[in-house]
Amino acid sequence: MESKKLALLCQELADNKKAENIVILDVHKVSSITDYFVIATGTSEPHLRAIYHELIDTLRDDHGIQPRATDGSLQTAWIVLDFFDVIVHIMRTDTREHYKLEDLWGDVPRVKVRKKKAPNAAVPA
Repeated sequence: MESKKLALLCQELADNKKAENIVILDVHKVSSITDYFVIATGTSEPHLRAIYHELIDTLRDDHGIQPRATDGSLQTAWIVLDFFDVIVHIMRTDTREHYKLEDLWGDVPRVKVRKKKAPNAAVPA
């Protein structure tokens, strides 16, 4: 799967579990290790777990994609999934605010994140 498509899919899967403040950073011009960072926030350990499993399970089951490495844990409030061309960071709010990855990589472009369309409301007759 093309790296940008994978990054957008990771964003969509994180959004499925209500991850907050999802950002995709295009780092391919400044990084020799990956093309995209996907950064998403979970509000608690159960929320981080739900986002993690949505990504891991769906990518494995529906697309045959598994991370080449994972790091971190629910207890550290920062989980990293390395899909080679895409690295996903799932972080609790306080951890994300502390490490400020978006500031560290502030000179790279952000990919526009796709928003799910709200279902059309029924129009009264």
